[in-house]
Amino acid sequence: MGAGDQMAIPAGSLDHFVQFQRKVLVSDGLGHAEAWENSGAPQPASKRDISDGERWRAGEVQAHVTTRFVIRSSTFARTVNPGWRLMCDGRMYDIFGIKELGRNRWVEITAAARNDG
Repeated sequence: MGAGDQMAIPAGSLDHFVQFQRKVLVSDGLGHAEAWENSGAPQPASKRDISDGERWRAGEVQAHVTTRFVIRSSTFARTVNPGWRLMCDGRMYDIFGIKELGRNRWVEITAAARNDG
């Protein structure tokens, strides 16, 4: 048994809920357009901001925060991928990293949110 198999995350640290969303094609009367739809039920998660920063883009400063979320592993959790996004505490995050923690115990999701306005 590896060290990752022993990882324990106290249930009390799952003190946020995240709603996952995925892109879908919808008919807009003139063809198809991309839209986001909720996928699965909201999941309890731990949340930890790991970095923030600013970057220049088209003459504007964009602030962003990188956050790690941990959710319980499940059949649904293992379908989440970097093409999806998630909503937590009223903020939208773009997912860019996913890894398994322990053997089918936890899923860690790294995501970034813009702090516009």
